[in-house]
Amino acid sequence: MTALSAIIRRDIRIALRVGGGALIGVLFFLTVVVLMPFAVGPDLALLSRLGPAILWLGALLASLLTLDRLFMADHEDGSLDLITMSRTPLELACAAKALAHWLAAGLPLIVATPVLGLLLNLDMVATGAVALTLLAGTPALTFTGMIGAALAVTLHRGGLLMAVLVLPLSIPVLIFGVAASQAVIVGPMTFGAPFSILCALSLVSLVVGPFAAAASLRHGLD
Repeated sequence: MTALSAIIRRDIRIALRVGGGALIGVLFFLTVVVLMPFAVGPDLALLSRLGPAILWLGALLASLLTLDRLFMADHEDGSLDLITMSRTPLELACAAKALAHWLAAGLPLIVATPVLGLLLNLDMVATGAVALTLLAGTPALTFTGMIGAALAVTLHRGGLLMAVLVLPLSIPVLIFGVAASQAVIVGPMTFGAPFSILCALSLVSLVVGPFAAAASLRHGLD
């Protein structure tokens, strides 16, 4: 547990440094949401209908933007070899790194959602629903994206490959996240059903992601 907490603290400190990636994700999320009203136009009703989808797309792309550094920096400075050869199971180390990434890059997106919802003409109830779905769904984006980051870490131009691998895996999370948010705004679907599926997707990714990422790293580093 001491080793895992050290990995989490180290990765959070690195992510929060200038150029570490966490701030870039938040700024990208802010840029997407701020530019969208200019592209859609002054139709407030249309903005409120599209608001959950815009927030979810921004969060998905912002998360994908920072995932390429999840293992790449450790691979470049040799830390990944030390983590692989340590006594700590590689699956737990991968889970710790993904948790640190979510705390540094995913959680700020959720915190920023209530403010950005005002730009999309969302009321407090709708904004709270979007923030709740992001809280439940962004761990799935991180832990499934970790698989693509592990596969791409030893490959040339791995960032492009990671995007190709991660985006199809993220589509179910995007569908049910937007569906749950839209249920609060326009209905007729109830909020509980898509939200429960969204939580299930996150739980499955929490279990499958570390094992798949660890297997990919062992194969790539051999």
